[in-house]
This record gives sequence, structure tokens and C-alpha cells, in this order.
Amino acid sequence: MTVTAGRPAVSPARESVTMTVGEFLLRRIREAGISHAFGVPGDYNLELLQQLEDSGTLEWIGACNELNASYAADGYARLNGLAALIVTNGVGALSAINGVAGSYAEHVPVICVCGSIPLRSMERGLGMHHTTADGTWDRFFGAYAQVTAAQARLTPHNAVTEIDRLITTAWQEKLPVYLELPSDLAYLDIEVPAVPLVLEEPPSDPERLRSCTAAIAGRLSAAKSPAILVDSDADRFGVVGEVMALAEKAQVPVAVAPTAMAVIDQAFPYYAGLYNGKTSQPHVREAIENSDCLLSIGYRPLDLTTGNFTGSLPADTIHVRGHSVDVGDDNYQAVRLIEILRGVTDAVPQVTNRAMPQFAPSPSPSLAAGARGDGSAKLTQAAYWRAIQGYLRSGDVLLADGGTSYASAGLHLPPDCTFVAQLIWGSIGYSVGSLLGTLAAAPDRRHLLFVGDGSFQLTAQEVSTILRHDYKPVIFLINNGGYLIERCYMGKTARFNDLANWAYADLPKVFRPDTTAQSFVVKTVADLDKALSAPNDTLIFIEAIMDPFDAPAAIIENGNNGADIDYGPRGPQHRDNMLLRPI
Repeated sequence: MTVTAGRPAVSPARESVTMTVGEFLLRRIREAGISHAFGVPGDYNLELLQQLEDSGTLEWIGACNELNASYAADGYARLNGLAALIVTNGVGALSAINGVAGSYAEHVPVICVCGSIPLRSMERGLGMHHTTADGTWDRFFGAYAQVTAAQARLTPHNAVTEIDRLITTAWQEKLPVYLELPSDLAYLDIEVPAVPLVLEEPPSDPERLRSCTAAIAGRLSAAKSPAILVDSDADRFGVVGEVMALAEKAQVPVAVAPTAMAVIDQAFPYYAGLYNGKTSQPHVREAIENSDCLLSIGYRPLDLTTGNFTGSLPADTIHVRGHSVDVGDDNYQAVRLIEILRGVTDAVPQVTNRAMPQFAPSPSPSLAAGARGDGSAKLTQAAYWRAIQGYLRSGDVLLADGGTSYASAGLHLPPDCTFVAQLIWGSIGYSVGSLLGTLAAAPDRRHLLFVGDGSFQLTAQEVSTILRHDYKPVIFLINNGGYLIERCYMGKTARFNDLANWAYADLPKVFRPDTTAQSFVVKTVADLDKALSAPNDTLIFIEAIMDPFDAPAAIIENGNNGADIDYGPRGPQHRDNMLLRPI
């Protein structure tokens, strides 16, 4: 049986077709709902990329390096549900592994395909480039085993089984997977299923589902002050609608962890606000920490989601995860999150008389304090974020890098916004690469990037790829001459926190000389207002010049507390003027 012009010949007697390994892999990726692939060409993956180009199965988006490509795949998966990343052996795989590790930490499903050493070279022990030249072939495979949910090296005999297994695992577990495709394998013909790949989870164990649902519904129904705490897994597993339906029926306030910004619409009547330990608004902390029945959805406590360990959930909190639940001393396995929430919603009575406090959203102090003042006055962080607040609109995709740009988490978001940040893994520069991915996943939405000069310098070159594909984001860059977030931890005036001062606003023209992008350098409120009035029919780049020591109070406090946690009571942070302190 042969394949002609990329079209498989179907045997009427069997539900199988003959395809090459590479064509089948690309077909399965497309059937999983992925329409783009990110990566960098290398000689061990070129045969797969040629198949991709010949077939048109996926749109190739070549990044400037594999690290940026891994960030782009992460951003794409957050909006699309699944992403594909293609790298080459050793040098490409290890360049990308930081981004893949971030996807693992943040529960983002990315299929990493690594074009690897030819099978014949492995079998004959032939030394090859992009290896450690010691006759071993599993070093990078082993490295990826630490940051992926499943791994496989394809052969002609296992390709069908392993391709389906890895794609399904990534989708079910919401975690990245790693697949090695030896470079001499992609054009080999194999028999593959004719039917499309169907991504579905196995149903819950019926008895466990009934018991678990009854236990949760019973506690919720009897509670006087129930509450729900949502983490990012509510978005990853697609259960936001179920959470809101339960909250509405049982009249339960819903708070979100910092890692779940914008997961719950802030206009939802039962939205309480952001829970982050002692830094939470008082009514949010009261609702969560004093609840007599707290239902947590995928909550994972760590320093940056607990107000540096100042949070305290009730001891009897019900912990609901993707495939398991803890209710008191009972642990329930083989139960699906979406079935649990739907079952509990069906089981609890409709509540109509619960006294609900008014959870009016309150902007962060940096947004609430004071008027905008003299338009000719020097731009401050407070004035900057107040102006940004007025710029937001429904449906925006906001991306924030670590550092002072994370002050955007204090914004009050209009309906249907998406907030993309890498709070757990926290790799600086993530947002620029991720922006490429979110733009590819949702080109019809407006994308706003908030990034500092320090983070931007790590991954700035990916703006060239964004321009190359004619995407039109708005890039807000704060130029304060260094790593301001680090100055809040250590080294207020230290040279190690200083940066070379780039002409940031000139870079779009450098990256694409024929660009129509609009660039602005803003130093006053009036400058910023002018930039914000520009029509977004092309890429807009706004470089805001800030004082090196001007930071939102919450960012300073978080850095100061982080220094105490990181360095201990004898650390250098206690010396005079070693870190930026609140005014």
C-alpha cells in the first residue's frame, strides 16, 4: 500500500492506512487540535519539517532560539489547550528544557518532539554531533524524564502506540511530554489507524464518584459559610463554567489564587477577589480562612501564592484535583474533576437566602491612591498603572513578566480577559516568547504585554518573529535601568542589578526595517496618554522611562519578605541600604 502526495491509501478490508511515521505524527498532532508548531530547525529534525511543509498539516512558526520557542508553545497551550514544540537533539533539547520545565510546573500541556540521532547510529555505536561523544544516547532523554509526564523514543514498531499515548497523556494530565523521533525514521512506512485521534478521559469510577459527590454535597449543604478557592487547574481542566454554576446555585463566594488571575470573571456576582495570605483584602481572607467548608480547586500553596506563607486554609479544606479528591480522612481516586463538580452541583439544594457580603472589587493601592495629577509631571508607577487600567477592554489577553510588571495583577479586569504569567516557575523573559504563542493561538484578540527592561533583554529578539508574522500586540516596557524586582530583594544600588540601556523603542525598526509599528518613549502622563490613543492597527511599542527606585508598594513588600525567607536572619539584607524599602 502506498501514499501518494501525502494522501494515505485506505484498505477497504482494514481500518488502517499506510503512512510514514512523520506524517502520522503530524496528523495526530493536528487531530489533537493543534494548528501551529514552534521550534528551530536542526539537521536531526529537518526531515520532519520538510514533511510538515509538504503536507501543510501545521503552520510552522520558527523562533529565534529553542528557549523562546518553548515559551511560545507554553503561551499557545494556555489559550489553545495543547501545543507542539519541535527541537533537535542535545543542543536544541537542552536549550528548550527550561521552558518545558516551566510548563511542567505550571500544568501546561506541550508535546515536545525532538529530532534525534539516527537509529542506525545508535545500533552501530557511531559517534554523532550534538551528543556528549561518549557512546550514550539517553542523557537528554533522562533529563526530560524529570520535567515531563511521559517520554518515548520512536521505533517503527512502537510509533503508533507511543504517539497516541504521549499526546493523550499530555492532554489528560495537563503536563508536557517528550517524544524522540530518530532522524532516519520519519520517512519509513507503517500501518496506522484510519480513524482520527479522539481525546477523551476515561469515566470516573462510579462508586468513588457517587461517594465523593455525596460527601462534598453533604458538607456544602450543611455549611454556614462555605467558600471556593480556585487555582489555575480550573482553567487547565476546563471547569470554570462548572465552578461558577456551583457557586451560583449554592451562593458561595469564589476567590482565586494569584496563579489563577482572570480565571473567574471579576464581574461574576460571587467573585470575592484574590487570595494571597495576609496581602489579601480583609473580606477575601475572612471568606477563605474562616470558611466552615472550603472547596479548593487544584490549589498548590507556595511562597508567592500564600503571601510568603502567611495564608492559613482551614484544616478540613476539601482538596479537589484533576483526578483525585481529599475529603477529611478520605481520599478518592479515579474521579474526574468535571464530573465531581457537576455531580455536586446537581446534589446541593438551590440556595436563595444566604447572606452574601458585597465583594466590590478594590484596585490595588498603586491604582487607587490619588489622581493622575499634572500631565507634564514625571511618570510614576502609580500614574502608569492607573492609565493602564483605563486602557483595558473586554477580551484582552494580558501577559506579565516577573518583576514590577506583575503589578498588572492588581488591575481590575473587564469580562472575558485572559491573564498569562509564569508565577510558579518564574523564568524571566518568559512573557516575550509566550506572547508569540498567544498571538498565534488567538490572533483576533488584543494582546497586551507588560515587561521590564531586565526581563525583555533575555528574549527581546522574539519581537522580530512577532513582526515577521504581522501580529499587532501592544508592548508596554518599563525602562528603569535594571532589575528593579531584585533591588527589592538585594542590591539596591549594586552593579549586578544594573543593565545596559538599550534604545528599546527603536527595536521594531531594527528587527523589521519596513515595519509600520508605532513606537513611543513616554516620560510623562501626557506622553503616555498620547501613546494610548494610538490606533492598534499595527504593533505598538511603548517604552516608559521610570525612576530606578520607583516600585509599587506590594512589589517592594514582597521582595523584602522574600529576602528574609531566602537569606535568613543572618543574611546581608539587614545591612543599611541593601535593598529597596517602602517609603
